[in-house]
Amino acid sequence: MIEITEVPSPFCGIGTDDLSIQVEGLSLKVSANGCAVNTPAFEQAMTDLQPRINGEEVSLSEAVNHAAELLKNANQPVIGGCATDVNGMRALLELADKNGAVVDNVNFVGARRNFLAMQDSGWMNTTLAELKNRCDVLLIVGTDLESFAPRFFERYLWNQESMFLEDTSARQIIYLGKAPSGAASTSPNGKKAQVLPCSNEDLPQVVAVLRALIKGKIIAATEVGGIAIADLQAIANTLKAAQYGVITWAAGALVYSQAELTVQTICEMVKDINDNGTRCSGFPLGGKEGDQTANQVCGWTTGYPARMRFSSGMPEYDPHLYDSNLMLANGEADVLVWVQAFNAAIVPPKTDKPTIVLGRSGMTFEKEPEVFIPIATPGIDHAGHAYRLDNVVAIRLKKLRDSTLPSTAEVLSAMTQAL
Repeated sequence: MIEITEVPSPFCGIGTDDLSIQVEGLSLKVSANGCAVNTPAFEQAMTDLQPRINGEEVSLSEAVNHAAELLKNANQPVIGGCATDVNGMRALLELADKNGAVVDNVNFVGARRNFLAMQDSGWMNTTLAELKNRCDVLLIVGTDLESFAPRFFERYLWNQESMFLEDTSARQIIYLGKAPSGAASTSPNGKKAQVLPCSNEDLPQVVAVLRALIKGKIIAATEVGGIAIADLQAIANTLKAAQYGVITWAAGALVYSQAELTVQTICEMVKDINDNGTRCSGFPLGGKEGDQTANQVCGWTTGYPARMRFSSGMPEYDPHLYDSNLMLANGEADVLVWVQAFNAAIVPPKTDKPTIVLGRSGMTFEKEPEVFIPIATPGIDHAGHAYRLDNVVAIRLKKLRDSTLPSTAEVLSAMTQAL
């Protein structure tokens, strides 16, 4: 057994890079600085080492050639999941370009709420480093931040040293909408977060009223969504008086119609606060299942996020039309390629179309795909790069063990060559 320290994680989204991992053969054990997200992701056992065609074990070359034949005969293939590292995503786009496929990231439905707001009116966002060193007021909208990233507060709010704050434990944490699931938001000196709960369905009205109060508008009502207007006024005053306020949200948690308008209201509220002479920034949460990596690679390669098609000979972006689930359901797509190198629990959508799965070892299916190729996990089975949630840092992932599994990039590149 060996122990590897300062291990970065591709699973949590926040750039955790201080894990200690014990490695014994193919088994991993998190020995220090684990959490509810990272520990099970690193410790998942390897159960599949051999590709399969219709449930029968075959060689890698046979699986690749069979997958290539399916793609050759397809009229409109779709590549879903897109959960891999930078090199894997580059190979995925090469395959899509070669085969005219639609590319759709597994988390795009949530990310679309951010993209629609950003593309329509822009936003002013910050980074993890700025949050760690400057933020004195954090407003969390509609999200259980502790559940999303269990070590977020430990690493970025309750840090002992900060460049521009004398006492980080004096930071003010406010939850609007969803209450925290634990005590991570309680400061080291025992100060608890302020919580103003309301249902998801009431968030659009609550956030709109909060923005109106920040702009100095008079609200005739006494409450909205079960929250007293006086309490919202207090939040507005706190944000306007902050040295560096940050408003954070997870678009994937805003599950209701037209949630992108709530995101846009938050983004416009940030601008309003800055117009007041106070510094404030937004901070959208993400980075799970390689979504930031997929969108970054798509962005610098094509100029678009990870929902586009290549069948016309060039990338075409449409955040609604190229939804892989809808295309499979209505018969537009005739072959599905599912790429998921990080999470064996996230399986492809149910479909009667031929399915090719490049998945993490241990993935189980209600219906066996026509082709299943177990692939290496970036940051465990091979080195690589993955973007954390603020998009400014590509985390350098380590190789922890020697497995026989090929990387996503190797398999997809072989499929492209076979075409």
